[in-house]
Amino acid sequence: MEYFGRGLRWLSIASAAVIAVALALIFFYAPNDADQGFIQKIFYIHVPLAIVALIGFVVAGVLGAMHLRTRDERWDQRAYVAIHMGVIFGVGVLATGAIWAKASWGKWWVWDEPTLVSFLIVFLLYVTYYPLRYSIDDPQRRARYASVFAITAGAFVPVNFIAVRLAESLVHPRVLNQTAGDMPGEMRLTFLIALAGMALLYVTLVKIELTSKHARYELRRLRRLLEEDRPGGAAPPPVATVPAKPN
Repeated sequence: MEYFGRGLRWLSIASAAVIAVALALIFFYAPNDADQGFIQKIFYIHVPLAIVALIGFVVAGVLGAMHLRTRDERWDQRAYVAIHMGVIFGVGVLATGAIWAKASWGKWWVWDEPTLVSFLIVFLLYVTYYPLRYSIDDPQRRARYASVFAITAGAFVPVNFIAVRLAESLVHPRVLNQTAGDMPGEMRLTFLIALAGMALLYVTLVKIELTSKHARYELRRLRRLLEEDRPGGAAPPPVATVPAKPN
């Protein structure tokens, strides 16, 4: 627990501070968009969430490869948590994207928009990770299959991203390209700080979940050791109670 929780306090403080600064810049520093107005400010939440979620999925693939190479279950645990947090961030991406689409296009969803549909496909792909993982009872086989899934799906993420960038019909605004330099300095600074805040939040949540899982693992291990120390592995004797005196 000390290993996973090391530096967690300062990481949490840094995450909260950067996110607070980002929110202040979003509402009080970054100018309103000339076309979309105030609703465009959701961009500073929506896009960083998407970037961090996709990077988390790719990182999970690397962690899965480390598990297959070393057979160390800790790598599988880290890959699981990376995917778990990526899915949670993905829910935020879809929610903020729907709000932005409704305000900008008058529709909650546009099926002919490659960026939206491609992210939904990636999200649904990783949602299937949970039934695949928990349908296998054997822990070692479950970890192997989960690692193969993480590697395959993680390789699909950049391929999918490149395919979307090459799409001719693209209504969704592009951020990570040469036109990003056309953003005013206030907007660019706000976006970068918001991205840093989301990245710190992701890492903080990953460390919190890993610390919690490790604490539960250590608790189960100590319970097993206590049971083995008892003669015959018997359960602890019941606590004797003193009968109440009759009135």
